[in-house]
Amino acid sequence: MRICSLLPSATEIIADLGLAEHLVGVSAECDHPPAVRGLPVVTGARIDTSALPSLGIDRAVREQLGDGTSLYAIDEALLAELAPDVILTQDLCPVCAVASDDVGRVCPVGAEVVSLDPRTIAEVAESARELGRRLGVGAAGAAVADRMLDRIEAVAARTRGLERTPMFLAEWLEPPFAAGHWVPEMVAAAGGRDVLGRVGEASFAVTWEQVREAGPELLVLAPCGFDAARAASEASVVPDLGCRTVAVDANAYFSRPAPRIADGVEQLAFLLHPEAAADPGLPLVPLR
Repeated sequence: MRICSLLPSATEIIADLGLAEHLVGVSAECDHPPAVRGLPVVTGARIDTSALPSLGIDRAVREQLGDGTSLYAIDEALLAELAPDVILTQDLCPVCAVASDDVGRVCPVGAEVVSLDPRTIAEVAESARELGRRLGVGAAGAAVADRMLDRIEAVAARTRGLERTPMFLAEWLEPPFAAGHWVPEMVAAAGGRDVLGRVGEASFAVTWEQVREAGPELLVLAPCGFDAARAASEASVVPDLGCRTVAVDANAYFSRPAPRIADGVEQLAFLLHPEAAADPGLPLVPLR
């Protein structure tokens, strides 16, 4: 079996299924587990965002999408050379990874294109089960899903009955974006209440004044694709809302619909209710 994963979350799930040795190609964003970083890179972003601030990234992305151009380039020759049996991609977000339609137009004859598009924690778990079934390791897929859900439920059990601390998790900073999809569920499981987030829906732009009026007691900077250090480096664009503010590693533990969101839930629980949850030791930058 030859698997090409163009989606970081899928790459993580493949590794958790014990199938990493079957990966023959990945995207430029696939960085976990570390062993996949040496695999052939089949897709990459057309925009170099490494030196751009969040506002610059937002403008560049909007301009390119407005032109009808995909944000990602596919190395068609390399894809053909790798001759995968299965190609994993998504249709959830045109900003996060190459879309299945783009892959379908260039995929080698006979390759199966599988699109993973979870919007909730339950659907993240189902992604692991589905991949397990499709790839002949159904029991492993169920085990990966159950482990993630059990960890999240363990946190929810510890915070159940505690006050729901109001907080805001910023999925982007300039402009600020309220959290969507599975992230507000992560907050709820951790014993919090996202003051603007919407479960199962796309993240959406707000203003910092709207955030202030919503009255969060905790502000978590978690820009999609940023680690904690990079998020913290852009904190100057965030006004002082009069509440505790921290930066976290969104790229690893919040943005990707993969089993490590359980780690993110554990970190949120520690931030919201340290009396009930231990510090998981994940990257964290206190700002205010």
